[in-house]
Amino acid sequence: MIPVGSADADAPTAVAVQRGRAEIVRLLRRGLVIPAMPLALDSDRRFSTRHQKALGRYYAASGAGGLAVGVHTTQFEIRDPEIGLFEPVLEVSAEVLDENPAMMRIAGVAGSVAEAVAEAETAARLGYEAVLLSPPRYAETSDEDMITRARAVAEVLPVIGFYLQEAIGGPRLSPTFWREFVEIENVVAVKVAPFDRYRTLDVVEAVLSSDRAEDVALYTGNDDNIVGDLFTPFESPQGTRWFDGGLLGQWAVGTRAAVRLLDTVRAAREGDSEAASTVIGYAPQLTALNAAVFDVANDFRGCIAGVNAILHRQGLLPSGLCLGSSEVLSPGQEELIAQAHARYPWFADDEFIQAHRDEWLR
Repeated sequence: MIPVGSADADAPTAVAVQRGRAEIVRLLRRGLVIPAMPLALDSDRRFSTRHQKALGRYYAASGAGGLAVGVHTTQFEIRDPEIGLFEPVLEVSAEVLDENPAMMRIAGVAGSVAEAVAEAETAARLGYEAVLLSPPRYAETSDEDMITRARAVAEVLPVIGFYLQEAIGGPRLSPTFWREFVEIENVVAVKVAPFDRYRTLDVVEAVLSSDRAEDVALYTGNDDNIVGDLFTPFESPQGTRWFDGGLLGQWAVGTRAAVRLLDTVRAAREGDSEAASTVIGYAPQLTALNAAVFDVANDFRGCIAGVNAILHRQGLLPSGLCLGSSEVLSPGQEELIAQAHARYPWFADDEFIQAHRDEWLR
């Protein structure tokens, strides 16, 4: 098990879930910036609870509407028995969410039916309100088995589906799967992250053609096309529909800028021509930033390391290390990130973080 640094011995381990499904759907449909929580490790790869809390406080102060913990950006390896960080990370993050009760509490769950249900039960005990259900990675599985798994998890907590890109182990999921998935009563959203326009449209069509269309939020996880998703209108029998918000690893950095961006997108949707011009200009810039942060040139090998490197430079992480010693920045990636930030300074949040970092690290 990974040792834990500076844990609070008497920290609370459970809170009551505050919101029912209808309120969760209302919040998700309103449109939220939801960062995917990174993992705070020191230079000895010890879990730093102090920095983990500081990250959560940064996201709250930035105006994020929720937090997703235990997801890909948190590193799937937290579940390994020899690491044993799944519950500690959820618990520490829940303490920060207790400080900010307006934020939605989302826990990532993964694994087999039994494993995913057990993780959802842990999340529910710690006060999380919904789960992001990761598909099996690097494994063949049938649509039927995936639907059975989703239904079992949905018995515990509301479910957000997750279309994970193939480059990091996600399976190709059929339109038939998505049509059946969105009919599960306790499904409240889908994070659409195949990094593929055709597959993105498969999910959008499944949601919009469903009788549950108004009860299932659409969240972009396509870090390569964030603005494109948010500013694309889709026609449905109920009228024009948009992606509601984003649940993104990219939004684990530059979170305050992301909140402002989503506000600008909303204004553009309502006909503000100046906002529309800004949004159109930002679209390729954010994709270029993501190319550096997510290490696109090397098939995303340094994507988590890229996020960590930025947060470490800003003083919110004690190191840029990941759990695996092979998960590091690719050669030249650090320079690419620095160049992208210099070119697009609207993104970085550097001054905001510098002004408040000590407060968040208290």
